[in-house]
Amino acid sequence: MVRTPLTPQERERGERLGRLLREARLGRSMTEVAAAAGVSVETLRKIETGRAPTPTFFTIAAIARELGLSMDELVVSCALVPA
Repeated sequence: MVRTPLTPQERERGERLGRLLREARLGRSMTEVAAAAGVSVETLRKIETGRAPTPTFFTIAAIARELGLSMDELVVSCALVPA
């Protein structure tokens, strides 16, 4: 299966998500947050740097729960902005 390339807006959304998660860690280490959320450090790193702009719902839900973020906050902060 060939994946359709992401649009610039989708890439920007991934970067916004990464920034939000990075800021929400509040100085906690990536290792600590990843372990508590049940994801690999590399997965968290890729999401935070925007290299994984479309992570799975359950991965984001686990990370958000660990960071005390609501899914509503994430949706509002990371929604696609019309061009």
